[in-house]
Amino acid sequence: MELHDIPPHILAQVDKLEHKYEAMGQDLSSYLDGLLYANYLTYWDYIHLDTLLSLQTPKTDFPDEQIFIIYHQITELYFRLVLLEIKQITHQEYLTEEFFTARLKRINRYFAYLVNTFEIMGEGMEKEQFLKFRMSLLPASGFQSGQFRMIEICTTDFKYLVEKEYYRQIDTHTTIEEMYEYIYWRYGATELATGKKTLTLKQFEDKYRETFIRLAQEYKENNFLRLFKRKFPHSESIKNELRKFDALLNIDWKLAHFGSAVRYLHKEPADIAATGGTNWQKYLPPRFQKMIFYPELWTAEEIDEWGKSWVVEKFGKKK
Repeated sequence: MELHDIPPHILAQVDKLEHKYEAMGQDLSSYLDGLLYANYLTYWDYIHLDTLLSLQTPKTDFPDEQIFIIYHQITELYFRLVLLEIKQITHQEYLTEEFFTARLKRINRYFAYLVNTFEIMGEGMEKEQFLKFRMSLLPASGFQSGQFRMIEICTTDFKYLVEKEYYRQIDTHTTIEEMYEYIYWRYGATELATGKKTLTLKQFEDKYRETFIRLAQEYKENNFLRLFKRKFPHSESIKNELRKFDALLNIDWKLAHFGSAVRYLHKEPADIAATGGTNWQKYLPPRFQKMIFYPELWTAEEIDEWGKSWVVEKFGKKK
C-alpha cells in the first residue's frame, strides 16, 4: 500500500498517536509492534470470567448455599458501583446540578435493582437448607459489609448515623471518634440476652473501625448533604433524588432484609442464632431504627410515619 492509498483519517490518527507518545518520551513504533503481536481481546478474558466463577466456595454441600454466596457477591459489586458514583460526585472539580442529579439517578437505579431482586434471598432458597448451612457460617453476617457502611458515611453527616438517644447530646464540639462509639449499627450486633458485643461486631470493628473514622473525617464537609446545602440548596432535582436515595436505603433495602429474616429466622429471642445472636428484630425495622439521612428534606408527618407504608404494603398490617 502506498502512502497516498492510506485514508486521511487514518493518517490523522497516527499523527495524533505520535504526538501523544512523544509527549511521554515514548516511541510510537514500539507500541505499534506491540499492537501487531497482541492477541485479540475476548469477553471472558476482559471480565476475568473464569476467575469470577471460581470465587464461590461453599462451606457445606447444600446446593442453595451457592445462591446465598452469589447473591451476596452481586450485592457487593453493586455497592462498588455506588461507591464509584459517590467518588465521581464528591471529587468533581466543577460539580454541576446536572452532573450531581445524573449520578444520583445512577445510584438510585443500583439500589432499586437490589431492592427489587432481594426476593432471591427471601424466596429463592429452601428454608430447611438455609437454616442448616447458615449455622456453618457463624459468626459471619451481612451486617459486616464494610462497603455498605462506607456508602452511609459518604452520603450524610456523621451525626445522622448515631443512635437516636445519643443524637440529642451532640454539639459542635463532639468529635467523630466520640460519635462513633454510639454509631447506630452497633446496636444491631449486641447479644439479646446480655447486651454485650457479639463476635460479629468485634470482628467488624477490628477490621474497619479506623477506616470508617478516617472516611468520616474525609467526608465531613464533602458528603452529599453538605454538597447539596452548600452548592445547590434550591435544586428540586437533587432534592428529589436524595429523598429517593434516603427511602431506598433506609426503608426499602433494610425492610427487604427484615422480610427475609422474618421468613427464615423468626423465633423467640432466646432462640435466635443464625445471625450470630444479633438483634435484627429491633435493628432492621425503620420504625425502630428511624435512620434518616436527610431529615431536612422530609416533613414532620413523613418522619413520624417513616417506613410504615412499606410494612403495610408488604405484610398487610403495621408491625
